[in-house]
Amino acid sequence: CGGKTDKQKGRLTMSRIEEKLQEMGLTLPEPPAKGGMYAPAKRFGGSLVYISGCGPSTDGSAITGKLGEDVTTEQGYAYARGCMLNVLAVLKREIGDLDKVKSAVKVTCFVASAPDFYEQPQVANGGTQLLVDLFGQEAGAPSRSAIGMSVLPGNMPVETEALFEME
Repeated sequence: CGGKTDKQKGRLTMSRIEEKLQEMGLTLPEPPAKGGMYAPAKRFGGSLVYISGCGPSTDGSAITGKLGEDVTTEQGYAYARGCMLNVLAVLKREIGDLDKVKSAVKVTCFVASAPDFYEQPQVANGGTQLLVDLFGQEAGAPSRSAIGMSVLPGNMPVETEALFEME
């Protein structure tokens, strides 16, 4: 599942993006379950797809804490990467093939932060670096906001939402 059919040989092949993930030792998780009354993905404007906020867990376990108190910047970076893997899983479910992505347009990374924590951009880099690694600098580097919050749903340390342009 999740691959393209090689019509000449009649077998499934992986998308270019999923091959890159595999080379990085990563796989897309199952898309996370909804946590409320919203659409996980919404298409608009013909070629744009908005992905609702996703948390960091890629295996269904609870990841909790606040940056600058219980969670380090390095852990936050890894959690932001997990958020982006979940965003990409939702996107793939919506569009079928991540090779259809033309550009990562905008990413917003919300970081649950202690009052004296100021490294939200370094945390957000975990997700945006993954996009650059997968799609290249031009298509993968989105405009971005990294926003410190006092609390996130379920006491998550990081949540990421994104907007993508399709071919």
